[in-house]
Amino acid sequence: MNTPAKYSALWPLAAYFIMVVLLVSSMLLLSYLLGQRHRERVTGEPYESGIAPTGSARLRFDVKYYMVAMLFVIFDLEAVFIYAWAVSVRELGWTGYIEVLVFIFILIASLCYLWRMGALDWVTSKKSVPKS
Repeated sequence: MNTPAKYSALWPLAAYFIMVVLLVSSMLLLSYLLGQRHRERVTGEPYESGIAPTGSARLRFDVKYYMVAMLFVIFDLEAVFIYAWAVSVRELGWTGYIEVLVFIFILIASLCYLWRMGALDWVTSKKSVPKS
């Protein structure tokens, strides 16, 4: 029985899929059969670089931590855009140069704004509260 031409191109994909399933299942089976079994109490405890865990892992982070992370992602992404410009600087000419200068000016202006608003301060300054 002849297979249709459109299905004849799929046999390498099916063979690959079958080989992957066999490889993964054989690795899991061998690790189960040959692997060590630990039933000690210490095995189930978390290990943090040789330091005994203290307290809960559910810690509350300050909002500033997330703010700094967002600012890092934003400004890191801007570096990718500037790198893409640097790769094609000869094709873009003076127009591209002026555009990247405007782009960098906007970045510097936003960084100055964030700095002035205190978004980059790690330590909160304690303002003096007037006594009544």
